Amino acid sequence: MSISAEYVGFKSMVVSRAYTFVVREELAEPLEITFTIPNDAFTSRRLSFQNAPDLCSLKLHREMAVSLNDPLKTHYRISESELDDYHNSHRSKSAKGFTHISRHKVSNPLRHD
Repeated sequence: MSISAEYVGFKSMVVSRAYTFVVREELAEPLEITFTIPNDAFTSRRLSFQNAPDLCSLKLHREMAVSLNDPLKTHYRISESELDDYHNSHRSKSAKGFTHISRHKVSNPLRHD
């Protein structure tokens, strides 16, 4: 059986952003599924606008894997723990292993000032 999921866009709301996907399965009508993420996830910099569809897609694929016998819900809310897990596992490598490099002026022995 072939199942596909397509990200189709987002909508900004007062307290959250809604990310919409369409799931298509053979011999079934397409299903629109929405994920909401609280705005404070973005203002607190735990999640960027660019990474939000990826986080939602990961949750969608987890839900699809566990709901083989049960229908998918049409709305999911991204939890605080899911935000924290995503943030911790997707920090940039430079942020994880940041090392301050001191820059010192080096005189050029060939230059005569």
